[in-house]
Amino acid sequence: MAYRNKTYVAFDGDTDIKYYRTMQMWKQSDSSEFNFYDAHDLNNALDTSSEETIKRKLRDRMANSKVFVLLVGEGTRHLYKFVRWEIEQAIRLNLPIIVVNLPKIAGTEGKRNMDSERCPKIAREALAIHISFRSKILQYALENWPESHKLYKKENESGPYYYKSSVYEKLGL
Repeated sequence: MAYRNKTYVAFDGDTDIKYYRTMQMWKQSDSSEFNFYDAHDLNNALDTSSEETIKRKLRDRMANSKVFVLLVGEGTRHLYKFVRWEIEQAIRLNLPIIVVNLPKIAGTEGKRNMDSERCPKIAREALAIHISFRSKILQYALENWPESHKLYKKENESGPYYYKSSVYEKLGL
């Protein structure tokens, strides 16, 4: 089996791709410490492909991932065909889940805890950390949540978690 070192990012491709692109920009920026190994670099799932083909390619990406990031925007809770399926796969594969709350208003950071209005029910009930859309807290979660996830799973914990305001303060947020 290949070493699982990628970060799988799920999002509403129609409306929230700009936030995914922002994450890619954070990664490329010389002034940011943000980094992730993008599972989407592994293969190309074209919109013109059949649902079965797309899901096969997404499964391949997820099989090489060590963490699952869900970008939650306005319409995410309504996306069953792929996003809900991706969340189900992440749970099945026992991937640590980081739920990133996208801003409701441009220029803000998004909620720092669970956004129960926009987050899909399956992600609200899963063991997951819920954070705002900022590079520093996302980098912190990528580095720290997988270990916490492992400990919580050992104790049969589930449901939403979030970082205290002191963690954000420590990161200058």
